[in-house]
Amino acid sequence: MALFQLWVDRDLLALIFFRLDYMLIEIPTLTSEVTGSPSPPANTHIHVYITNQTLSRVNPSHFNQMATHSLQSLALFSWLLLHAYASSSIERSTYIIHMDDSAMPSAHKTHQQWHQAILVALSPVDPPPHLYSYDHALHGFSASLSPSELDELSRSHGFVSAYRDVQATLDTTHTFEFIGLGSDTGLGPKSGYGSGVIIGMVDTGLWPESESFHDNGMPEVPKKWKGGCDPGVAFNSSLCNRKLIGARFFNKGVEKNNPNITFSMNSTRDTIGHGTHTASTAAGNYVSGASYFGYANGTARGMAPLAGVAMYKVIWNEMFYASDVLAGLDSALEDGVDIISISMGFNRVPLYEDPVAIASFSAMERGIVVSSSAGNAGHSFGSLHNGAPWQLTVAAGTMDRQFSAQITLGNGVSITGSSFFLKNEHLSGFPLLYNDTLKACNSSTLLPPNTKAIVVCEGNDTIDLKSQIGFVTETAVAGAVLITNLTSFLNINIPCPAVLISQEEAKPLLDYVTKSTEPQASLSFQHTLFGAKPAPIVASYSSRGPSVFTPGVLKPDVMAPGSKVLAAWPPNIPAGRLDSKSLFNDFNLLSGTSMACPHVSGVAALLKATHPEWSPAAIRSALMTTANLVDNTNKPIGASDKEPGVPATPLDMGAGHVNPNSAMDPGLIYDAGPEDYVNLLCALNYTQNQIKTITRGSNYTCSKPSLDLNYPAFVAFCDNSDQVSQAFKRVLTNVGDRVSVYNVRTTTGLEGFTVKVVPETLIFERRYEKREFSVSIEGKLTSDSPVIHGYVIWEAAYSKHVVRTPVVVARPEIKPRANKTS
Repeated sequence: MALFQLWVDRDLLALIFFRLDYMLIEIPTLTSEVTGSPSPPANTHIHVYITNQTLSRVNPSHFNQMATHSLQSLALFSWLLLHAYASSSIERSTYIIHMDDSAMPSAHKTHQQWHQAILVALSPVDPPPHLYSYDHALHGFSASLSPSELDELSRSHGFVSAYRDVQATLDTTHTFEFIGLGSDTGLGPKSGYGSGVIIGMVDTGLWPESESFHDNGMPEVPKKWKGGCDPGVAFNSSLCNRKLIGARFFNKGVEKNNPNITFSMNSTRDTIGHGTHTASTAAGNYVSGASYFGYANGTARGMAPLAGVAMYKVIWNEMFYASDVLAGLDSALEDGVDIISISMGFNRVPLYEDPVAIASFSAMERGIVVSSSAGNAGHSFGSLHNGAPWQLTVAAGTMDRQFSAQITLGNGVSITGSSFFLKNEHLSGFPLLYNDTLKACNSSTLLPPNTKAIVVCEGNDTIDLKSQIGFVTETAVAGAVLITNLTSFLNINIPCPAVLISQEEAKPLLDYVTKSTEPQASLSFQHTLFGAKPAPIVASYSSRGPSVFTPGVLKPDVMAPGSKVLAAWPPNIPAGRLDSKSLFNDFNLLSGTSMACPHVSGVAALLKATHPEWSPAAIRSALMTTANLVDNTNKPIGASDKEPGVPATPLDMGAGHVNPNSAMDPGLIYDAGPEDYVNLLCALNYTQNQIKTITRGSNYTCSKPSLDLNYPAFVAFCDNSDQVSQAFKRVLTNVGDRVSVYNVRTTTGLEGFTVKVVPETLIFERRYEKREFSVSIEGKLTSDSPVIHGYVIWEAAYSKHVVRTPVVVARPEIKPRANKTS
């Protein structure tokens, strides 16, 4: 221990005892004229203990010299200690600073040298402590800064943004925990986290240097793998590894249709960001410290973090064509992938012209699961694509994570709202501006420019939310509170300090601002909250069923998280905007069924690793019959386009929200093979040529046409008088306990209909034994709703297994009209 006993006088600093072992400083509150601060009491006695942390400011070699030097030198050293103490007493907080790495002066060999030089320039005597330099998760560094130092740094060359460091937990980007994959038990560890499984991503390419695609902890590349890593512009074959095991690109279709085209990046490297995001969602490796400019802080990982990734780039900045998509899918089949994830589709294209449907049929024959997105066309019936019965079609929902800001009114009332403002700003005690003239926020001329006040805006039918935000930003008021019921579905960066609250949440605000003579409020940003309720709900953008060309087969199949999903992102593509500047980050928050699809792709990989003998239909069945039907309030899952309390239908969300751990052990499955799908096509009056197009000319016949596909759902359409009389046959395969007994029950919701199941008990004496049952639905649809639904549920008598199968009754007008008929 180094002990310094200092007698401090207004005119003299004398060091009278000196010894060094290791260093720690503890000094009571003390200031000195020498440091330019108010004087201490005369003859103040202090003890100084020094640690290595403090000695980072002072060269330790100087201590021995000072011990033998004159009292004047020792007094000078004491002065330096006190000066360091006084400087360090300035209140500092830790910030994460984003820098434009291209702004680094050539004199610095590394980013860390540059970052440390910046900090020294801020305070040469007492530089702010440097924590880390970041070269992968982001471009920048973290440091402890005072308010004045942060203000000075923000004006330095190369500065992009800064936000306060927040307490981190090794939780996740949250989606895999939200669907139940966050524990040390269940499907994740049981499957080896996807080890040995290969997911083929058909997308926009990827950013190979992303930490999500590093191969730390990855197993060796499976011996079955036959793919390659094709070189191209800014993409060497050496960029592939045990995580990114394959990379190919296809653009001859684009080139052929546009002879004079020049590709911006003629390689598998991602110039859009979509493929990097989806691939890391499905199978990204672990990346700690991931966040979106301070939001969603945690450890990022994909659903199957130990699965291999092969990227097939078929979508380009310039455009994309079906011929290239089909070539990418064809290559994936040849290379030996186990799962294909494709977050794109073709709208209202008949199955025999749809490259995804065609390639998916071949994949199904080979035992390869094709997981595809339902589309983002919104809540109209029949708006989805990727509706082929042999595909897995995924809808999108919300989750219980909320990105928020806090409003504190002058009367002490606090309101939590939604915000995507990317700056860690705190507005304290600003006046609230609200009146009949300004509240529409529909004109930048009405709003007083550069007003140091927080304006309150109310939504109306004459202006949309984005326009209001634009006017508020243009006028540069101090901040804004926007009252709108679209807060749950906002997916835009807010370029000004604005908070969104619902009309219900706004009641205490409006009561206060209209009754107070001098209303004021404070705003603080960059809060990430968990446990938002209700969640999940079906997202507003998620396309709905039924399928255009096979309306009698339920689509979508399941729902997964799709809103505000954090995943990897190319660092040279803007991830947000602030003050008219583009912001860059190695992670981004995106929404869409494109984000929901890779969640299910990754879960399918885990199921494939656990049950390699299961067919694609078996995996889909396990996901559907075990899906969750209730939200985190234990009420039926709702949809954004329905009133609160009104349940979503299977045409909105499929069989429910994906539940991976239950899907691992479903008890019973509905299986189907190529011949079953061909029989369906025959019953739908597809011609032999059309069927051959889909099946690649395989020797299938139409000897047993049937609309009754062995699918885990029952869909019946009313006739013109709203009557239904329809029978179904299904076969269940036992994949659970060797000896099992299941009893049937049906749920309510099918008012006006009688649902009869025969037999009511199924007895299985061995694994993989099959049992047949029938379901008849009769009655008249009396509800005002065009769709009603219920469930046929098989419950095991001696185990936990519950096998749920949706029953949908719908009016014929919801059947979508195809542009082309088969």
